[in-house]
Amino acid sequence: MSEKKFPEGFLWGAATAAYQVEGGIENCDWARAAREGFVPRAGRACDHYHRYEADFDIAASLGHNCHRFSIEWARIEPEEGRFDEKEIEHYRAVLAALRARGLKPFITLWHFTLPQWFADKGGFEHPDAPEIFARYCAYVTRKLGNDCRHFATMNEPLVFASNGWRRGSWPPFRKWPGLDFLQSIPGHRRFRAQETSVRNVPRYFKVVSQLVRAHNAAYDAMKAAGFGVEVGLVHQVILFHSNWNPFNQLLASLMNWHWTHSFLKRVFKKCDAIGVNYYLHKKFGDTRAYEKTDMGWDVYPEGLCESLLMLRRYGLPLWVSEAGVADASDRIRADYIKRLVRCMYSAMERGADVRGYMYWSLLDNYEWAHGFEKRFGLVAVDYDTLERKIRPSAYVYKEIIEKNALVE
Repeated sequence: MSEKKFPEGFLWGAATAAYQVEGGIENCDWARAAREGFVPRAGRACDHYHRYEADFDIAASLGHNCHRFSIEWARIEPEEGRFDEKEIEHYRAVLAALRARGLKPFITLWHFTLPQWFADKGGFEHPDAPEIFARYCAYVTRKLGNDCRHFATMNEPLVFASNGWRRGSWPPFRKWPGLDFLQSIPGHRRFRAQETSVRNVPRYFKVVSQLVRAHNAAYDAMKAAGFGVEVGLVHQVILFHSNWNPFNQLLASLMNWHWTHSFLKRVFKKCDAIGVNYYLHKKFGDTRAYEKTDMGWDVYPEGLCESLLMLRRYGLPLWVSEAGVADASDRIRADYIKRLVRCMYSAMERGADVRGYMYWSLLDNYEWAHGFEKRFGLVAVDYDTLERKIRPSAYVYKEIIEKNALVE
């Protein structure tokens, strides 16, 4: 039986996000929410802002040839219209460090956190939010477009909108009435205060529309600012599927439309590629008992295949920009990665144009409303000493990368 290899030049790596690993970011909406007691503090996090070279040394030692990271908007534009050239130089140094280690960079320009001045204006509820966002994206592209060719405007816009304006678990903590049942959903946390109002229903849909406008405006601005750059966005696919029951099949189809296609159909013409994040699935009519991750999520990496095939219709290159597992004991991660990769290979055999895979995450990090209690990293972080320790599963991933093929 011949070895099942990936195409030559296929990219393998891991991902991080600025607020979750850098530390020292105090001028954004999440930092204020932490000071006010709504969410855990990030503090110095992994101090990746100062330790990025050593962290990239680890990534290179594990065979990675690409890396996805985000730029912190609040660092670049700490006050409205005032851009900090020193922070641009910092991220330029980050890009140089990646290139020096043979790691192709992928930049996400906005990964959930908002500069405090922008949040104070209403964030993406503000009428001018798309233009404000596009201005920031164009500025960074002008400055860094020669050092990086792959950009995503935003990470998981529907997750941002849903947690902020529907569930009320993230800033600005606005919640639809009658959604108390969401408190029992794995990965959801109750907070001491939320704004629960029927007004948040139209606010949610307004924010989603503003995010569509913001991406589309940023795409045009970035294309004008950086010759030949690839511009896309990152969408988390929640896979809805079902058993044989026609009603359940219809329900799954409607939910996939609501969560994935109703958004992507409004932005894909302004995308050169789509980043696909996968963690969650819901199978209607399913009675199977799944093993659980430390987040309480089903261990079901097989959903990545159908998630990728779902996006074939857009005719764009796909990057698996995040897929990983919270597993502090490192008990299931190696098998989970092997199964993810197998499913990705299957999707490619069936026509999905997948160009690379980035495991989430390179490092243990601040897992948003959970603080530092969940451990996704290929590399364990001791938050007292900041010592890094490579987990055994990272070497299984290294074997996959070195063979550029499936491994048993």
